[in-house]
Amino acid sequence: SYAKHFDINPKFNECVQSARYDETSGFWRVKTIVTSGSNKIEFEYICRWLVVATGENAERVVPDIQGLAEFGGEVIHACEYKSGEKFQGQKVLVVGCGNSGMEVSLDLCNYNASPSMVVRSSVHVLPREVYGKSTFELVVLMMKWLPLWLVDKLMLVLAWLVLGNVEKYGLKRPSMGPLELKNTKGKTPVLDIGALKKIKSGDINVVPAIKRFSYRQVELVNGEKLDIDSVVLATGYRSNVPSWLQEGEFFGENGYPKAPFPHGWKGNGGLYAVGFTRRGLSGASSDAMRIAQDIGKLWKDETKQHKKITIACHRQWISQF
Repeated sequence: SYAKHFDINPKFNECVQSARYDETSGFWRVKTIVTSGSNKIEFEYICRWLVVATGENAERVVPDIQGLAEFGGEVIHACEYKSGEKFQGQKVLVVGCGNSGMEVSLDLCNYNASPSMVVRSSVHVLPREVYGKSTFELVVLMMKWLPLWLVDKLMLVLAWLVLGNVEKYGLKRPSMGPLELKNTKGKTPVLDIGALKKIKSGDINVVPAIKRFSYRQVELVNGEKLDIDSVVLATGYRSNVPSWLQEGEFFGENGYPKAPFPHGWKGNGGLYAVGFTRRGLSGASSDAMRIAQDIGKLWKDETKQHKKITIACHRQWISQF
């Protein structure tokens, strides 16, 4: 209903191959491929403005771990995980302790699997609710009146009161506060929805970093060896902008705008970026409003000057193969 109201017509199942700025015409040229059965049809979009909104989590990160290819059991990324039902009765190694790793481990417990969760680095674990109040709502409310460093300290105190000392269970907290860590490193704190209770009871086994895999077994950095049946890689996601956007000034090699927040939303030649602030929906909202206002202003200014206006975006069929 939203798309219909605003006359938005998304093009689904199209994979962007490349996007480049044509200096001669002053337009962006975006090539896509549509797969229909055994046929592939290539299209090209010619547009005055290009908004890169593929986000911070466009593609999975699969680490290169020694011996993983020789493991022999099922290895999947968390993005492929649907349910713990097929892992019932199995010993499963969950690599990663972020929100995905915690929730996958909890779900595996609920289906009577035996998960071991790899915790390689420090992590902030916060309760989803604090005395009946949403943690997120509480943070937003405090940020209106208090500085970030003080909100961080208050959240850690509240987390300790609600969850207790989590470090004795192998979950070491970072030295930087949860909000500061999110703003500077983009690392989101874990909101506990029940995994911590399973960790305390021993149903989820917390283990240190991996040294190597062998057939149906993993060796940890502390020398311990575990027999396992399957592996779930909760190893996160990353931006994929460098793989398709042919531009080197606005975006860096890591797939993020080079300019820090709040200046990383506008590049040159009609290039924009939304959703790369590492500040969640509030950051994306800030970018989106700035971009919409800027494009609207440019369009109005050109219209007032009675310039010859070319259509904002044109799609043409290139080839079929």
